[in-house]
Amino acid sequence: MTHQAWPELPYEAWEDTRDTLHMWTQIVGKIRLAKSPWVNHSWHVTLYVTSRGLTTSPIPDGQRTFEIDFDFISHELTVRTSDGQLRAFGLEPRSVAGFYELLMTMLKELEIEVEIDRRPNEVDGVPPFDQDEEHDSYDREHAGRFFHVLSQTDRVFEAFRSRFIGKVSPVHFFWGSFDLAVTRFSGRKAPVHPGGIPNLADWVTREAYSHEVSSAGFWPGGAAYPHPIFYSYAYPAPSGFGDSTVGPEGATFADELGEFVLPYDVVRAAADPDAALMEFLETTYRGAADLGKWDRDSLEVRDPWPPRS
Repeated sequence: MTHQAWPELPYEAWEDTRDTLHMWTQIVGKIRLAKSPWVNHSWHVTLYVTSRGLTTSPIPDGQRTFEIDFDFISHELTVRTSDGQLRAFGLEPRSVAGFYELLMTMLKELEIEVEIDRRPNEVDGVPPFDQDEEHDSYDREHAGRFFHVLSQTDRVFEAFRSRFIGKVSPVHFFWGSFDLAVTRFSGRKAPVHPGGIPNLADWVTREAYSHEVSSAGFWPGGAAYPHPIFYSYAYPAPSGFGDSTVGPEGATFADELGEFVLPYDVVRAAADPDAALMEFLETTYRGAADLGKWDRDSLEVRDPWPPRS
């Protein structure tokens, strides 16, 4: 049952589907971005894990709201409005341009007016959404496996998040980088970030990293690092962070990424995957917080929790 809950997700087996789905989620995420008020660190743009896939959560549209959901069980994309309307189409092999046209047409039918920047973020060499006929793959089996990995990871991340009473992000999915993340904050301002992320304005990056963080996430891999991994990094990284003692066995510091990584396959093969992942989250956070001299006594939950008088 453990291996079914944490399924295999070899990068090479679903690379084409992954790349297509990355662009589909960017389109949906940019719709949320265009219609939502700004929230610090770009938290207004993210998607969230549901019991069936990913959702925008409610997006304001005048005096009503709407939400867009990826359902990776029935393999549908749905748009629901607060006045009771529903539109849907199947998730199947379809170009990014075709997905973009179909979704925008559906929104117009629902009288939802929205314009988005059609250039993909955080990737190089990919055409605008309405011109992208190259990425057109969708394999149900691997899309479903990806969802199940997100679902399991979300559970553990939520438990990890609950042990911190300082500022902490939601557990959310960033469509630009295509990863599920949770971030803890020390409460102190950080040095100005250098920026330089492809196709992302430096001012966005600098606002996102305006304060000290310890951040962890799951990333299914990409062309430059074709392996699904859990990761953890600090900004700014305190001196000696890469030499911190972390667990479980198999966790290492990847110099080329500047962060600790734990291969997904190590977690799924563990006797207790939840415990293995939690160990990684806790030990990498402690490395960042201790070396960075965070005020851990005031930021972390102390048992019993919740406090009872």
